[in-house]
Amino acid sequence: MTKDSSSEKKLTVRSPRFRIWRRALGAGAAIVLVGMAGGGLVVWHQYEELVSSLPTVEGLKNYQPDVMSRIYASDDRMIAELASERRIFVPFSAIPERVSNAFLAAEDQKFWTHKGVDPLAIIRAGLTDLTRDKGRRPIGASTITQQVARIMLLGTQSLSMKRKAKEAFLALRVEGVLSKEKILEIYLNEIYLGSGAYGIAAAAQTYFNKPLDQLDDAEAAFLAALPKSPTNYNPVRYPEAALGRRNWVLSRMVETGAITAEAAKAAQAEPLIPHTFVRPGPAPGSEWFAEEVRRELIGRYGQETTMQGGLEVHTSLDPALQLYEQNVLRQGLMAYDRSHGGWRGPVMHIADIGADTQEAEWVKALGSVAAPPGMLEQWRSGIVLDPLKGRIGWLEGSVVRRNAEEGVRVSQTGILPARDLIWARRSHPLRAGDIVMVEPQAGGKSVVLMQIPQVEGAIVTMNSRTGRVMSLVGGWSFRMSQFNRATQALRQPGSSFKPFVYLVAMQQNISPSQVFDDAPVTYGAWHPSNYEKDFWGPTSLHDALRESRNLVTIRLAAHIGIKNVAAMAEDIGLVQSMPHVLPAALGAVETTVLREAAAYATLAAGGARVTPTLIDDVQDRDGKVLWHPEQLSLVTAPARDAHLAKEGDAPATPAASAGQPDAIFPTGMGPQDVVTPLAAADEAKPGVDDMPVLQDNRVHVATDQSAFQVTAMLEDVIRHGTGYYAGKGIDYPVAGKTGTSQDFHDAWFAGYSPDIVTVVWVGFDTPRSLGRNETGGVLAAPMWNKIMTKVFEGYPKLDFRVPEGITLVQYNAGRSVGIDGFKAGQIPGVSVSLSDNGASQELTAADTGAENMPASESDMGAGPDTGDISGTGAAPGGPARTEPSQPSGGDIGMGGLY
Repeated sequence: MTKDSSSEKKLTVRSPRFRIWRRALGAGAAIVLVGMAGGGLVVWHQYEELVSSLPTVEGLKNYQPDVMSRIYASDDRMIAELASERRIFVPFSAIPERVSNAFLAAEDQKFWTHKGVDPLAIIRAGLTDLTRDKGRRPIGASTITQQVARIMLLGTQSLSMKRKAKEAFLALRVEGVLSKEKILEIYLNEIYLGSGAYGIAAAAQTYFNKPLDQLDDAEAAFLAALPKSPTNYNPVRYPEAALGRRNWVLSRMVETGAITAEAAKAAQAEPLIPHTFVRPGPAPGSEWFAEEVRRELIGRYGQETTMQGGLEVHTSLDPALQLYEQNVLRQGLMAYDRSHGGWRGPVMHIADIGADTQEAEWVKALGSVAAPPGMLEQWRSGIVLDPLKGRIGWLEGSVVRRNAEEGVRVSQTGILPARDLIWARRSHPLRAGDIVMVEPQAGGKSVVLMQIPQVEGAIVTMNSRTGRVMSLVGGWSFRMSQFNRATQALRQPGSSFKPFVYLVAMQQNISPSQVFDDAPVTYGAWHPSNYEKDFWGPTSLHDALRESRNLVTIRLAAHIGIKNVAAMAEDIGLVQSMPHVLPAALGAVETTVLREAAAYATLAAGGARVTPTLIDDVQDRDGKVLWHPEQLSLVTAPARDAHLAKEGDAPATPAASAGQPDAIFPTGMGPQDVVTPLAAADEAKPGVDDMPVLQDNRVHVATDQSAFQVTAMLEDVIRHGTGYYAGKGIDYPVAGKTGTSQDFHDAWFAGYSPDIVTVVWVGFDTPRSLGRNETGGVLAAPMWNKIMTKVFEGYPKLDFRVPEGITLVQYNAGRSVGIDGFKAGQIPGVSVSLSDNGASQELTAADTGAENMPASESDMGAGPDTGDISGTGAAPGGPARTEPSQPSGGDIGMGGLY
């Protein structure tokens, strides 16, 4: 065999082997290429699906976070916050560099240089997660931009790879749309930092009770420590973990050059003792007022805008007066409760407590007892240690206020006075281990036994010119019951309704000296009577209103027409709807304390209907005024003149335009200063137009002459009538009326000065008798007196303005010397024949509603006199009373009594 043939043989043998390798390599490459192509298609499909489902980031350009609304009192003191999320927005320019540097050091050191995603941080976190124990939470590597994308756009905290991918893609888009400063601003205002605080400003208040610009390095570092886990680094529950995390942030701030090592060391030495922040709202005593404002805002703007729209709400609340009235009401209710029943027993009983019980034991037992709802802050929960001696133990600092930490508990003991032991012994003798409510006295050696009254009450004070409600107390305790008895409770006003019957009579040109018969009268099955069960015979309207004579009021209402009375009550806003029956003239209707205050304010305002307002104005987050009352407004003189020239009319009042020639004007002003409503374009432009002029937009339901006539009679109610105790010691012109409803269910006093009106109501939530002779003059009038005495401190003395066309005359009113206002043509002391004036309006038994009343009423006039209001004799320093006859039986009028 030759060499060539041998070589040929070798090539023939090796050829198949290389061909196989080539084919294998080609097939492998093909498979890889196909796989890569398929994988690329899958990845591209997933990418397209992921990207197509991403939300838009354009909305972040106009970022406006949900911000809490704030309610301010008339002195601009914040009294409440309304919020779903407690957040105070701070623009980037107002964020201290110390605070932003702390968050960047803890959360994203490369924030200013990366493009939204930090690849090295992701790789580092992934390698770390591979070496961690299974089941532990993965280490995050999200940048601040990614966190903004998740919080603002994704709204999810799931730990899936899909969510992380979306987060990264969105972060890249966000970086392309927003500046770094805007991204950081959104992050620092949106991040949740625990304890209900959203954003750094709210957190600074919550943990340190400071504004942002007053935080030091240690405090800023602590806030930056919270985003990782606000719960696990809570400084109250986990102080050591919180301290360690804070110090770690400080060390990171050194690495980034935000602070020096010396500053970090000093900050790390600071103790982590956050100042407890008590969230505003409502301010002490203002709960009723603030809640009523909240309801009004929700009704006007809805829940979302009210709680998240950043509204700035300025109200008419006088915080000092509100707190004072709350205390006056509570003192009055406690005095009534103490005098009308015994002690109702302990809150609860703890066994195995006695005089020889060790202090540590009773302190531990008492410490587990929660304060009863409605217990006042100055009261304490006490435990009876020795019932014979009246020794009580209690804990100072044991009252836990809302959103405040419990104070250090210090045990105290004191002795009950003998009168309290006797009071308790009559109904529920004390036992060792009883948990009672006590009020420590000055010196800390004695305590007074207390209990929450069952009787309730309400008070409203408002400006009679503007309708601004200065205070509103809705009951004993807002924490015990949020039912507002000043605005929600419908009660019978009793005789406090009568002035509006007399107002209709004055509108019909009937004189205050007009005489009606105070004698028995029967309408079908209805047999009304006077409170005193006596009859005076012919009686002037002045005397009848002063002494609240039912029979004269009934005859007057029958003469002027009960439909006219109903129309007045509805027009003035006292009731929504009034039945056309005579008992309604005695107050057998339903109204609220706030409605009655507005009705009496209308009398003080000369017949101009006053609408009560709690809100002075509402502003949005940008300071734009959204709403303000329109009863009185300012217009400019040039605008007024232009408007009048355009109309071709002389200045006219709203009353005149309605055919009523009389109107009320603020002090020092006249008809020439009050104009008709103008178009919006004519409103005053501060700093542009000339001197503004007050414009009265109120509707007049009566002339100021008629309103003044009623006011003059009501002044005598306080000077010499049923309201004597309301005006005792007050040297200011005041007018008012007592009110007591059937069976003494409700006690009222409504009264006013030229500028201020106050209404007080006392009664039980479930109507029942307050007790025989417990009238408005006994229960409500003394509270009214205390309130108005406080109101008048430092207040100028103003007289009721006598309207043009009224002559003020002192004359013999029949049973007294009266001072009344008389219109032209009316003769003081003279009663004219009214036989042809409205006789056709006289009602029959079918018109009185007698069929809706009980067959008989209990005798209301019997029993001993209380406070010398309805009995014989005279009040100390007060006017002499005519001795009433003995009760004669029969039925008293449904509605007003006294």
